[in-house]
Amino acid sequence: MAFGLSVAGLGILPTGIVVGLVAGGAVAMTAYVLHARRVPVPVLDFSLVRLPTFRANVIGGSLFRMGIGALSFLLPLLLQLGFHMSPLQSGLITFTSAVGAFAMKAFAGRIIRRVGFRKLLIFNALISAAFTALCATFTPATPFAVMIGILLVGGFFRSLQFTATNTIAYADVAPQRMSRATSLVSVAQQLSISAGIAIGALAVELAAQSHGGTGVTAADFQPAFLVVSAIAASSVIVFLTLPHDAGAQLANRVPLAAPDASDQRVG
Repeated sequence: MAFGLSVAGLGILPTGIVVGLVAGGAVAMTAYVLHARRVPVPVLDFSLVRLPTFRANVIGGSLFRMGIGALSFLLPLLLQLGFHMSPLQSGLITFTSAVGAFAMKAFAGRIIRRVGFRKLLIFNALISAAFTALCATFTPATPFAVMIGILLVGGFFRSLQFTATNTIAYADVAPQRMSRATSLVSVAQQLSISAGIAIGALAVELAAQSHGGTGVTAADFQPAFLVVSAIAASSVIVFLTLPHDAGAQLANRVPLAAPDASDQRVG
């Protein structure tokens, strides 16, 4: 299923094969969920999603990663195909997002202790989604300094969100279930990133087909950035269900949070 999602909309495989991969994966996943309910110790324990803090990571975090994860796919393509930049120029611009992410690590603990997990996850998701949407305003005439500034600040807030969601996931997980929680978080990360790339690619493809063009233009990326930013913003719905004191006992251990797969890709 993850492979089918990752190639959807890219034109690498025939549509029938992609649909078959995704459908087959969905059937297999459904069968596993039914199986997991009948065994005492499943490898992927979906009953953990009943914990509000864990649900915030697996469901809310997945929605956020679906939107933000597409950025690492869309942005280089926009710069190279839409703006006709060289791979070196594109890389130098997109690298600034990672710089913002690294800078965030020095402030994450203090920010979370001051603001709290719930409030941070809600408002920071909206801020991060807004900076992703700003990428839709990029044109060949946009100054490099403006693009770099948006990506630098956006990378800071995106990485802060990844750190917070990845930390709060284990706030209420019992020690004996920690390994199963880690496995489920890892699977959710990979699936959400693949789904995000598929949605971004599909949005670009549909935009290109809407004007009957034979190639992808810079304008075709604008709807994609707006779509993925809206998906990232929708994660707020899940974060609103968190208790006001969610994860309070973990605030002092934020620097020890395990890295998020999508954090490494897009900062």
